[in-house]
Amino acid sequence: MKALIIYDSLYGNTEKIAKAIGEGLGEEAKVIKVSEAKAADIAPYFYIIIGSPTQRGRPTAAMKTFLDSLPDDVFKGKRLAAFDTRAKSFIVKLLGWAGTRIEAAVRAKYGNIIAPPKGFFVQGTQGPLAEGEEKRAAEWGKHLATR
Repeated sequence: MKALIIYDSLYGNTEKIAKAIGEGLGEEAKVIKVSEAKAADIAPYFYIIIGSPTQRGRPTAAMKTFLDSLPDDVFKGKRLAAFDTRAKSFIVKLLGWAGTRIEAAVRAKYGNIIAPPKGFFVQGTQGPLAEGEEKRAAEWGKHLATR
C-alpha cells in the first residue's frame, strides 16, 4: 500500500515513531521529514500520516507552516491520520497535543480521517521514548493499513 509519513522531530523521538509506523504500513511506505516535503509529494499516495512533537500543545512551527502552505484540496481522496510524541505531564495534558491540531488542519483541507490522533510517550522533553512505544507505533501502522 502506498503510504507517506511526513514528520518533524526535534530530538529524534518523533522520527523513530514515524519510521516504526512506516514499517507497520509496509514496504511501499515512505517516511520523510517535513523540511523535505512538498505538496506535490502527496499526490501519488493513498495514505498520508502526519506527525510532530508536541510543543506547548501544538505541532512544531515547521509542521504548522507546512500544513498552512498546502492547497485547500490537497488531501481530497486520501486517507489520513495524525500522531504526536508527548510527555506525560499535567502541563502537556492542560495545553493539549499536536496530533489534535494536525488533525484539525488536515480536516480543513478535506482530509478523510481514518483514525483518531495517536500519542506516543517520551520520558521528558528530549526523550528517550517510553519503553515499548516503537512497537506500539508499528502496530498502529498495521492497524491503519486495514482502514
